[in-house]
Amino acid sequence: MKHFKRIFLLVMDSVGVGEAPDAADFGDEGCCTLGHIAGQAELRLPTLLSLGLGNIVAPAPGLRAVEHPLGFYGRMAEVSPAKDTTTGHWEMMGAIRRCAPPTYPDGFPPELIEEFSRRIGRGVLGNRAASGTEIIAELGPEHLRTGSVIVYTSADSVFQVAAHKDVMPLEELYRICRVARELTHGEFQVDRVIARPFVGSAKAGFTRTPERRDYSLPPPFNYLDAMIEAEVCVTLVGKLDDIFAGRGYRRSLHTTCNAETGSALMGLKDTGAGGFYFANFIDFDMLYGHRNDVAGYARALNEFDGWLAGFLAGWRRGDLLILTADHGNDPTTASTDHTREFVPLLVYHSHASNTGAVRDLGTRNSFADAGATVAACLGVSGTGELAGEDFCDNICPSPTSEV
Repeated sequence: MKHFKRIFLLVMDSVGVGEAPDAADFGDEGCCTLGHIAGQAELRLPTLLSLGLGNIVAPAPGLRAVEHPLGFYGRMAEVSPAKDTTTGHWEMMGAIRRCAPPTYPDGFPPELIEEFSRRIGRGVLGNRAASGTEIIAELGPEHLRTGSVIVYTSADSVFQVAAHKDVMPLEELYRICRVARELTHGEFQVDRVIARPFVGSAKAGFTRTPERRDYSLPPPFNYLDAMIEAEVCVTLVGKLDDIFAGRGYRRSLHTTCNAETGSALMGLKDTGAGGFYFANFIDFDMLYGHRNDVAGYARALNEFDGWLAGFLAGWRRGDLLILTADHGNDPTTASTDHTREFVPLLVYHSHASNTGAVRDLGTRNSFADAGATVAACLGVSGTGELAGEDFCDNICPSPTSEV
């Protein structure tokens, strides 16, 4: 049975809520993105706290539990043996990875780089794991002088190509990345090839621009595919069209920052059209987590909370909100990489207070519980092979009634 007309699943990219049980296996003992930010910066999150955010993370300044939250709250653990963006979102949609995606901490093999260079007709600089802003600052002048592209990777399974817009038009950079995508299958596989255009100068400093583009591996069959087969109108907002390799949706609004994503969602909410809306708020991770910017991360959280208050104003009967994250990225650690953490689970609908249900959804065994719940609450069948246990019965007045 269809319980809701519309479901909005919003991913607060990297907003983890405490170390996962296997955090030590990833070198992430003691991490807690949200809690550690609260300990070092001022958080003002009245909307998120009213939904129950403070009930799922250790108490800290600006993070308090509420006795009667407006929503349902819990946390989710990741099953897949990785902590990257692609893995987190795929698992959310029911596709569990059994093996970690290949990474290249020592750079890519010489034979791959040589073939890439031959195919694009340019030299290659870098070829190592690095912070994007740092390697561009270091190699940008040589890139401007020689026209050689900057190639780098990270702790994630990514092949990143950076080029200055004065040296290389965007379409040429995108073409080069498509060449890299062709080469990074099989023996040299990576999850994503990422185009990283930048501007500026050595004197004034270099800045990456919003025209980033990701070229992803196609995901396994997942809840998005099942919803499309069931003729649910699926709308992706943010970078999710890239993460799911252009599949599993009817329309996509490709946005490049939190402000654009929030604005797009406001417009979609006002249309009243039914279906599933899946969005990623990228700034937390891209601008602040990876740069260990605690103050910036806190500011972005406060701004998101203010936006969320407006988004929930006049929330309609038949609408469901699910808030979560795809991994952690604790900006208080020495590393700039993602962290292996539980992610928050906050759920709200306008008649939540009438359900009489227990508010605590507990610790979910997989991110896939989010996708399973979306599918179940929209009445989508034929998903038996996908991972995840839905919590529809926990949030609806009864298993057979429509909210």
